[in-house]
Amino acid sequence: MYTAKGQLDREALIRQYVPLVRKLAHHMIAKLPPNVEVDDLIQVGMIGLTEALARYQASQGVQFETFATQRIRGAMLDELREGDWMSRGSRKSQKDIEQAVHRLEQKLGRSPLESEIAAELDLPLSEYQSLLGRVRGTQLVYLEDMTGGADDDDSFLDRHVADSEADPLELLRNQRLRQSLVGAIEGLPEREQYIMSMYYEQDMNLKEIAAVLGITESRVCQLHSQSIARLRAKMRSH
Repeated sequence: MYTAKGQLDREALIRQYVPLVRKLAHHMIAKLPPNVEVDDLIQVGMIGLTEALARYQASQGVQFETFATQRIRGAMLDELREGDWMSRGSRKSQKDIEQAVHRLEQKLGRSPLESEIAAELDLPLSEYQSLLGRVRGTQLVYLEDMTGGADDDDSFLDRHVADSEADPLELLRNQRLRQSLVGAIEGLPEREQYIMSMYYEQDMNLKEIAAVLGITESRVCQLHSQSIARLRAKMRSH
């Protein structure tokens, strides 16, 4: 988009890419605890979009949307790093859930029910579900899983949102790991399979998934967290 003088029309481009900022924010918010506001992510993302417009050069051979997406996500992650959004307590709770799932799978020989996980943690079902909503399942493969550990005092994002050369998602390119992941997903309860498919394959946000399944957005968040815990428990053995 250019003005009558042949200059890049920045205001028009900003209006065009506002939906991209919103989409990235809503997709990222599912991986964050409830105290993070989506509007805050959108605001920071808009700053990233503005920076992308200022720095983009077509001669680099990269499409603007690709370049802008990286800048927007980067701005959001920088903001989250500064806030250190996932407390040590939340990380411990997440690990406790994963370990409970693993113990029950070994004992029962199947995926445990939600009520069974709650009982294993010695929690009422309602309190367990509330815990799922607070910790929010994050990444499926953490860098520390593949590199032999990390200090819990380090920033969660520094450990789990690595640079492009150490991106945990790149590890999924390994064929054996991918096959194991597919098998683990197929072993999820049916509704959790649907959620993982809609979120990761169809790029739907929690609100959209809730509308399709006829449940609340918070319930989708709980089930997503539980799915991640189940998958991580299975993938640890890999």
